[in-house]
Amino acid sequence: QVQVAESGGGLVQPGGSLRLSCTASLTFFNIYAMGWYRQAPGKQRELVATITSGGSTYYADSVKGRFTISRDNGKNTVYLQMNSLKPEDTAVYYCNARRSIALDYWGQGTQVTVSS
Repeated sequence: QVQVAESGGGLVQPGGSLRLSCTASLTFFNIYAMGWYRQAPGKQRELVATITSGGSTYYADSVKGRFTISRDNGKNTVYLQMNSLKPEDTAVYYCNARRSIALDYWGQGTQVTVSS
C-alpha cells in the first residue's frame, strides 16, 4: 500500500512563507514525477507545480516566481517552498506521485491559509 503524506501547512500572514513537504512510500521514488495541486473552497483542483524524475520543473502562472518545487530522492520527499504568499493561495494542497495511469497516488492534503 503506497502512502503519500503531506505536511507543513498552516496559517500565515500575507507576504509570509511556508514550506510544504511530501513523503511517499515508493520503492522507486526517483522515477516518479511529483506534483503539487491545490483546491480552494468552491473551486476545482488545480495544478501548482510539478517536477519530473529528471528534475525539470513546471509552474502555474499564478505561482511562478514565488513558489519553488524540489525533490530529495534519498529521502523520498518533494518540497514546495512558498514565498510572498497571498490570500488567494489559501487552499488545501495535495501531493501527487505519478508514473503512469495505473501508478498514480495522492496524499490526503494539507491546509494552507493566508490571512491577516
